[in-house]
Amino acid sequence: MSTTTTDFKPSLGLLDATMIVAGSMIGSGIFIVSADITRNVGSAGWLVAVWLITGFMTLTAALSYGELSAMFPKAGGQYVYLKESYNPLLGFLYGWSFFSVIQTGTIAAVGVAFSKFAGYFFPALEMTDANIIFQVGVLKIYPAQLVSIAIIILLTYINTKGVQGGKLIQTTFTVTKLVSLFGLIGFGFLLAAKSEIWNANWQDAWSMKTIAVDNSTTPVIGLAIFGAIAASMVGSIFSSDAWNNVTFIAGEIKNPKRNIGLSLFLGTLIVTIIYVSANLMYISVLPLNDIAHAPADRVAVSSANAIFGNIGTYVIAVMIMISTFGCNNGLILAGARVYYTMAQDGLFFKKASTLNKNAVPEWALWAQCVVAALLCLSGKYGDLLDMVSFIVVIFYVLTIIGIFILRKKRPEMDRPYKAVGYPVLPAIYVLMGTLFCVLLIIYKPNFTWPGLIIALLGIPLYYLAVRSNKK
Repeated sequence: MSTTTTDFKPSLGLLDATMIVAGSMIGSGIFIVSADITRNVGSAGWLVAVWLITGFMTLTAALSYGELSAMFPKAGGQYVYLKESYNPLLGFLYGWSFFSVIQTGTIAAVGVAFSKFAGYFFPALEMTDANIIFQVGVLKIYPAQLVSIAIIILLTYINTKGVQGGKLIQTTFTVTKLVSLFGLIGFGFLLAAKSEIWNANWQDAWSMKTIAVDNSTTPVIGLAIFGAIAASMVGSIFSSDAWNNVTFIAGEIKNPKRNIGLSLFLGTLIVTIIYVSANLMYISVLPLNDIAHAPADRVAVSSANAIFGNIGTYVIAVMIMISTFGCNNGLILAGARVYYTMAQDGLFFKKASTLNKNAVPEWALWAQCVVAALLCLSGKYGDLLDMVSFIVVIFYVLTIIGIFILRKKRPEMDRPYKAVGYPVLPAIYVLMGTLFCVLLIIYKPNFTWPGLIIALLGIPLYYLAVRSNKK
């Protein structure tokens, strides 16, 4: 009896695809990163503006990707788009960055976030020196990291059994966290919003300043305003990333030429509305300084305490555990399809190019699991993710430029869905994304060069793979 199959089974509908978009985007970021954004921009207006700018960029990119997904409705997504628009090398550089840090690092970070918030219920999972299992040099191993790895292994195993199990988890957990988030926002406005807090926060809404630990402020003026916005968007872009994961599983989506583009729009729109609404809720229940200096940056915990009292901490802990579990399922499910497609092109391990009897790339799933687990143990996933925000946006910009290239290079191709607002909206995204990257190079070089180096390490690996294929 054969233990492999050669084709993906289209079994995911529009709802499933939309839940993958929204579920992969919403992890732990929205509950945390507004604290750092507030410290960078120091005002309610600019806090909301950063999320609106990020939402606009995400929606614009999603609407643009719809054209590419309809042109190339097969597994691999962005890797395929870059390969077809430019050349196999650029596609490989994306795939390499995706495997080494972008997807695996996100899986690790989301997994550890699950364990950290589980620590509210199980103190042994708190990442304190008292809970260290063992230490080798600067490497410290906590129970929380081992639980994170166990969750990643569990979800990987479930996804090796076929797309149906992953689909059920994704839809169930995403619907649950969407309802929970809307509920939290609604309760915040109804039960805890105070006009005096809201008015005080908006009193000087567009005067940008940094907020120090002692609550002293320093005005941000001139070109430095753009640097502060770019630095702030590292957090909001991380929180809004992974919206493109649905393009990686195009081979398993029913009517992909229609449903991928539509799910990209619906999923990113839902999440953008939630993110902006959540920040408006934060502003209505917490003074700005309390947002900036929320304990451990957990703004949502502070807000929930204002809404529900002490039990609010546990409400948020449960919400984040649900959110991160569902988020990681989507990331794990989608990511392996990129390595599968790369392997089909001879640019990844050969074993990753096969599907098991359940029509999923089992070997690729376990390879992804191993790298994510190692990043969990390293404790450096957070640093890596900060570093690659820069390179992630570069690849988004290059992919959207690819729409212009393909319109010139392959005008005869069928385009059942065309980029909304072409050429204006895609061009605006390219300009905004490029400006974001340039500003990070100038004002936050620690966020840029490491990510660029990781990506460029893929160049010798690409030529090694090509040479190996010729033998």
